[in-house]
Amino acid sequence: MLQDGGDIALGAQDDLAILRYTDDAVSLPLQSGTQWDALAHIFYRGQMYNGHGLEKVTSTGASVNSIDKIATGVVGRGVLLDMPKHFGVPWLEAGHAISTADLDACAERQSVEIRSGDIVLIRTGQIAQVRAERNWGQHDSGPAPGLGVDAAHWFTRNEIAALATDTWGAEVLPNDTPGVFQPLHLILLVNAGMTIGEIFDLEALSAACAEEERYDFFFTAPPLPISKAVGSPVNPLAIF
Repeated sequence: MLQDGGDIALGAQDDLAILRYTDDAVSLPLQSGTQWDALAHIFYRGQMYNGHGLEKVTSTGASVNSIDKIATGVVGRGVLLDMPKHFGVPWLEAGHAISTADLDACAERQSVEIRSGDIVLIRTGQIAQVRAERNWGQHDSGPAPGLGVDAAHWFTRNEIAALATDTWGAEVLPNDTPGVFQPLHLILLVNAGMTIGEIFDLEALSAACAEEERYDFFFTAPPLPISKAVGSPVNPLAIF
């Protein structure tokens, strides 16, 4: 808090006529919660999306591919693929890799058509798991269910605009590519220019989709227009 009730009681604002106020501030890593990765977030052999080099991200931020460039653009048709419901389990276990075939089968089971430009949300149920177990455990950078490298075919084939999951890194961990860390980030973020989101709490959306008996909706999740940032927290909204 920058100004609170104690400040008012002690007379710190007595120079003001009648009105009193409270104020606050926050400082946080931009990728510490529900967030989008900017295209400047990941490099492959010294290059980010569109071949820009390391010199484009300095201590003053990213001069290209920063998150503010999409601050007015993350809006469109959203689709939830609820993988635990598809597999008949409360949540996927750590190390469970979701494949192209799994994504196709889940969409078919949910009777939802995947279209070019969709924003696809993938629920693994890991947030439901940590809540049920009352322990965040290794949710931060530890083993997790998630997308396997094979899923790259599904996202590119369907021309998906953005994807997000409820885990910290979107991809299955341990990764299914020995010798390459987070391969989907390299394929989709660096090469395909596809926006990736992480730590999306999809539990309420899962319940709403089941109740509505539909898995597509109007979706919006614009990042904060933080100049030269390589990620941003968001407050996503799904509207039926």
